[in-house]
Amino acid sequence: MAIQHPDIQPAVNHSVQVAIAGAGPVGLMMANYLGQMGIDVLVVEKLDKLIDYPRAIGIDDEALRTMQSVGLVDDVLPHTTPWHAMRFLTPKGCCFADIQPMTDEFGWPRRNAFIQPQVDAVMLEGVSRFPNVRCLFSRELEAFSQQDDEVTLHLKTAEGQREIVKAQWLVACDGGASFVRRTLNVPFEGKTAPNQWIVVDIANDPLSTPHIYLCCDPVRPYVSAALPHAVRRFEFMVMPGETEEQLREPQNMRKLLSKVLPNPDNVELIRQRVYTHNARLAQRFRIDRVLLAGDAAHIMPVWQGQGYN
Repeated sequence: MAIQHPDIQPAVNHSVQVAIAGAGPVGLMMANYLGQMGIDVLVVEKLDKLIDYPRAIGIDDEALRTMQSVGLVDDVLPHTTPWHAMRFLTPKGCCFADIQPMTDEFGWPRRNAFIQPQVDAVMLEGVSRFPNVRCLFSRELEAFSQQDDEVTLHLKTAEGQREIVKAQWLVACDGGASFVRRTLNVPFEGKTAPNQWIVVDIANDPLSTPHIYLCCDPVRPYVSAALPHAVRRFEFMVMPGETEEQLREPQNMRKLLSKVLPNPDNVELIRQRVYTHNARLAQRFRIDRVLLAGDAAHIMPVWQGQGYN
């Protein structure tokens, strides 16, 4: 199978055993795993740096075991809050149910809050331990082709230069909108939920209450989550007819935050973003010498509670 780009000319060549498309958590974890096995790896990432705003906020015991297996758990733990309980509240604030696992069958706390950018940075720093692993940022994968014994990747740098990578295997860790999966025409079947939620992250947590609270308010359900490093996350259901642009307007954001904060004007916003809940699964995870991993292979609604896992 060959997918060609008509304007690409070779400039710089890299030859590796495994090329990884995407320097997100899955790509970086795979690079650490392969690195400690002595496998020659090249990670290519379209962005010029790691994403620096909070995204996933939950990490479980099995994920911490995975971090332990690549020698990074001691660097990850300072960015977590262990034994993170979830409490379900009535509109008046009374707790009627909770999720509070307190066992450690796998050697680590079952539920933990965390800050994803810091943990991503730990994994990126982790690959520097291995001379056989390289990470190249500002590299857009424009095309690739498969031969019997290798995959050829065509990259474009931010300056418009062309590079060619020869790899025995390509692992696509390039997210839910995976270029690799779409290029291979692999069906990504599933559903998109009709409801959306807007996520609001705030620095210098003005509440300082621990754990996660889900207020089951029929007018507008919301989530309040305490995170490490004094970050507070709020999530509000987007109601029919509302748009992200409308909700992000200062007066509307103040109205949302006034539901949960006494002084919504005196907060330091980190970011605001609307999420759509998807549940999709790639029809195949392997196409000859190309493998799909992470969100490129499967995505699920955040309410399934998998977080970073």
